[in-house]
Amino acid sequence: MNRDTVEPRVDGFPGDHAREWVDYHRSTAAPSTYVYDFVWDRTAPAEGPFCTDLDGNVLMDFTSHVAAAPLGYNNPKIMDRLREFDLVDPLKIAGQDFYVAGGHASPAEQDVPGPAGLMDRLTRLTAHYDMDTVFLSNSGAEAIENAIKAAYDASGGAKHGVTFEGAFHGRTLGALSLNRSKEKYRRLFPEVAGVVDVPYCDDRSCTPDTCSCGFFFGASAGEPESRLRRKLDPERGHVPPEEVAYVILEPVQGEGGYRFPSEAFIEEIAALADEHDLTVIADEIQTGMGRTGEWWASDHSALEPDLLCSAKALRVGATVGRGDLFPDEEGRLSSTWGAGDLLGAAGGALTIDAIEEHDLLANATVRGRQFRETLDDAARPVVEDVRGLGLLLGVEFDTQERRDAVQEAALSHGLLTLGCGYKTLRVLPPLDVTEREIELGCELLVRAIDDVS
Repeated sequence: MNRDTVEPRVDGFPGDHAREWVDYHRSTAAPSTYVYDFVWDRTAPAEGPFCTDLDGNVLMDFTSHVAAAPLGYNNPKIMDRLREFDLVDPLKIAGQDFYVAGGHASPAEQDVPGPAGLMDRLTRLTAHYDMDTVFLSNSGAEAIENAIKAAYDASGGAKHGVTFEGAFHGRTLGALSLNRSKEKYRRLFPEVAGVVDVPYCDDRSCTPDTCSCGFFFGASAGEPESRLRRKLDPERGHVPPEEVAYVILEPVQGEGGYRFPSEAFIEEIAALADEHDLTVIADEIQTGMGRTGEWWASDHSALEPDLLCSAKALRVGATVGRGDLFPDEEGRLSSTWGAGDLLGAAGGALTIDAIEEHDLLANATVRGRQFRETLDDAARPVVEDVRGLGLLLGVEFDTQERRDAVQEAALSHGLLTLGCGYKTLRVLPPLDVTEREIELGCELLVRAIDDVS
């Protein structure tokens, strides 16, 4: 497959071979969120955003596996380095009980970095937030769980957490208690007590005087105030600030609909954190690792998190923060498989190296702008908004039905996308996406919009 010339081709989807494998998989799998009957043929040609399914269809994947495959498929920027790794067994170790290294080489001389090398890179990329400590885990949900556990522990017994309407932080019980995106995620499950919620900004240009989402109120009386400030007010509120263990938010909401908040919203969160010494947890699981054109979406704003959660593109879960926020007591945070996936840790470290070596933060910024400008120029009336930061891109339609129809039509042309929120399509190209690939992806998406309009 030549990435410079290949184009998507769909002869029928799903084909007979894909149907057979989907049926086989679902014969034992619990019901879950399978968006497409897409079966990647790992033995067939694939590189960057392009892949081949079992029936020979060539697809352009602009989902990046929900940002979990930041450089797409078989990218030589990572694969060439991984080939240096002589596979061993076990590849997954009890990483909170044992250490691992490659021979007598010093840490700086390791050919393929493991968990320690990944943690070293993460503290370097968060040093501007004074973060110096990492707890590795298996997934984003575990990263969130350990962040809130660390925050509760450091608070000395505070009982409240603050989350935001539209939030999605994972599917474990603790993380579910923080979710406010879809009712089905939490229905009938027990929840962590003390979690309160406030509106999340859905107008990236709003001010306290023009806010329409409900976070700021009172503009008509000439005294706008935020809902969170009112809740925390010692005289008028009902949540004592000293009883708040953490405030957790996505710098850009993902599952909630790719909602990009205004500067006023973020500045108010930052101001309240300073005033009341609140611990701020930034959920960067989908927005981090260069997706927005900076290492972290928080870097674009006044937000200065105390704890930061990463996963997906990192290949493992990570809770990063200041050392004083982590429990001193051994075993207070632990996991048999925490930090123990050698390939996952190496993949995360090498992804960081590739982003730096090939200046992919700048590429994300340029190509994201190209995508937004191209769709804006296409000016289809059923598209209400095209928004994004770097390669974290959202296309909002006039109705949910239109969004769903466009997603299905795009697939028929060979373009994979994902829905989010109520009527938004999310687009997540690989971080090294080229000018040609953005142009091609936009062409396929516009063609799909025209098909259903």
